[in-house]
Amino acid sequence: MGSPNSPYIAIAALAGVLNILLAIYAGVKRSDFPGVRTFLWIAAASAVYALGYSFELAGDSLEEIKFWVNVEYAGMPFIPPLCLILALHYVGVGKLLSRKAAALLFLVPILTLLAVTTNDEYHFFYVSMYLREDASAPLVDLEIGQWYIVHGVYTVACLLGASFLLIRHWKKTKKAYRKQLLAFLFSLLLPFAAAFLYLMGATPSGMDPVPPLTCATSLAMAWSIFRNDVLTVVPVARDTIFDSMRDGALVLDMADRLVDYNRAAAEMIPSLAASTIGMPIGRIWQSEKGTEFPLPRRSPEEERASRTEQAEEPPEPAEPLERQLERQLEWPGPNGVSYYLIRSSPIVRDNGKEAGRIIVLIDITEQRKLQEHLRRLAYFDGLTNIYNRTHFIQLGKQRLEEALTEGRPLSLILFDIDHFKSINDTYGHETGDDAIRHVVEVCRSRLGPEALFGRYGGEEFVVCLPSEGIGEAAALAERLRRAVAASPLETADAAIPVTASFGVAEATPAAGTIKALLREADLALYRSKAGGRNAVSLAEPLGRAAGAGT
Repeated sequence: MGSPNSPYIAIAALAGVLNILLAIYAGVKRSDFPGVRTFLWIAAASAVYALGYSFELAGDSLEEIKFWVNVEYAGMPFIPPLCLILALHYVGVGKLLSRKAAALLFLVPILTLLAVTTNDEYHFFYVSMYLREDASAPLVDLEIGQWYIVHGVYTVACLLGASFLLIRHWKKTKKAYRKQLLAFLFSLLLPFAAAFLYLMGATPSGMDPVPPLTCATSLAMAWSIFRNDVLTVVPVARDTIFDSMRDGALVLDMADRLVDYNRAAAEMIPSLAASTIGMPIGRIWQSEKGTEFPLPRRSPEEERASRTEQAEEPPEPAEPLERQLERQLEWPGPNGVSYYLIRSSPIVRDNGKEAGRIIVLIDITEQRKLQEHLRRLAYFDGLTNIYNRTHFIQLGKQRLEEALTEGRPLSLILFDIDHFKSINDTYGHETGDDAIRHVVEVCRSRLGPEALFGRYGGEEFVVCLPSEGIGEAAALAERLRRAVAASPLETADAAIPVTASFGVAEATPAAGTIKALLREADLALYRSKAGGRNAVSLAEPLGRAAGAGT
């Protein structure tokens, strides 16, 4: 207990315990931040390093000290690359590091651990290790080997790289969160400075101050965690928000190469992976869909104007919104066709110049289905799926104007189901609806592609025949009448006979509007009904009002 190393042992042991507690806390908070697992490993490795060092200082023999040095190096070499990975997560680009690249970061630490544990045989890490003769407590002096230099250079590179990422991110960090950034930087730079002093021989008794100093760095990180909730900071939350978006998002550089993507985009485009980062989006899309990527683009004139504008002066803050481009895409899939809105927006640097584009894939399938449903409600009859009265009149008016302008004939057939009220009263309204659908199907199958077919009223229907005179229209009406009469409605209980009465009119100077033409056809239909129904009558102004049916 009276050893001169006792204070150092206590501080190093305390650092180890604190790091264990931080690792436990990080495990509990695992879901809050994509880099929390990395932080957990940093805390665990720091705990191994600090506790191993405390046991090294308490060792009584060279062999015992060597054993604990080996334990220390089971944690210490892995801390710098883990810090670099955590910094990548912190600034929001952790996804760019693929698993393969992350594994390569640990190649040097693994070789370092191997060199330390086999040092007695090969002396790659230390040329020699021996107890200091003039020390009041067992301390080790050593001569560094070749791999020690490699390990040191790699450690410095990782820590400086992580520090560079954080310093570069300083301007993008809101003031409210800069304390967290400073705590992170402190945890990186303090051990770096201490290690430098140790290598220069400027530390008390030539002892390594880094393990005891992890107590200070751990306390700083703990303060940041509990005071400012560093595991859920805004820079890191960007990654979480990006991945939690329901819409797919792709980030492209100015050469249309993939820079980043979110989870929703990966679900839409399964070929997206870490290995595709840096690839042109067109090549990725081609392998996925076999077509060119439907990237919304500006016209050549707009592109030239944009380049000129960027060369002259930065755009106004609202300019990126004005350059937003959109296009729609049909996306065949196993569950049918989906529809996506592809929205392209520029990523603008602080100087106003574009750095790339963010492409958002918005699933508008339900919206398109709703629009189609509303369109059908506006244009089509819900029971029969033929044109409703309003839309039929609009189309009929257009066809009539074209026919009159071009000097072509146009005829109209108006018909309704005979004794329809009796069908409803006898068999019920559901059977009445079946009768309406039945008559429509019988007639639709006998109409040509040019004919306009609409539901004019409850059981009343209308057919517009562009380019056909009243003779052809009367012949068609007769065929329809016979087909309806020959096709009873089959129900579970009985076959219900159905007939219809028809009126036919042709456009003339006297009936030169759709309203007048409908009135003439309606008068002819009335005569069919007055004459006993199940008949075809022609408009009276043409002098051919005789019925043509039974």
